[in-house]
Amino acid sequence: MSTPPRPSDADDGAPPLALGVVLAQLEVSDAEDVLRSLAGRLLDAGAVTVDFPAALRDRERTYPTGLPTPIPTAIPHADPEHVVTPGLALATLARPVSFGEMGSRDRAVEVRLVAMPLLTDAREHLAALQRLMGLLSDEGAVADLLEAEDDEDLRARATMRLAAALPGAEEESA
Repeated sequence: MSTPPRPSDADDGAPPLALGVVLAQLEVSDAEDVLRSLAGRLLDAGAVTVDFPAALRDRERTYPTGLPTPIPTAIPHADPEHVVTPGLALATLARPVSFGEMGSRDRAVEVRLVAMPLLTDAREHLAALQRLMGLLSDEGAVADLLEAEDDEDLRARATMRLAAALPGAEEESA
């Protein structure tokens, strides 16, 4: 039995897309490997429930999230009941991997950047995804993120880009 989405966590001061897990130049073999890597890190951080990895994988199979943006990206996510701490996990990939294209059953895109929104409020879900998709459509911003050589550099670049593009999404002190 799934639990209903929790009320907004806005009262705790955490913006809906604050940076959490950040991985630069992630070495993975395919989309499943990307999902497994990010979900494992999020589990270790206590940001998601133990059901999150399976829910994430199942949702991606049913509703692919690859975007044919100027630099292809993916925004895999799971339903709010699987998220403990709202935020954003971000990974640049050492080599492109194939993700199913959003809205398509038979097309794929070769993704270089994965942005995983972690939302606890169903009402914020669509709005946050739309804002994130706007940022990911900015070729210059995505190219800048892809140039990050390590996790620290990626975190700094992403914090700046998110603050400029998504009001209220600056990184909380970690």
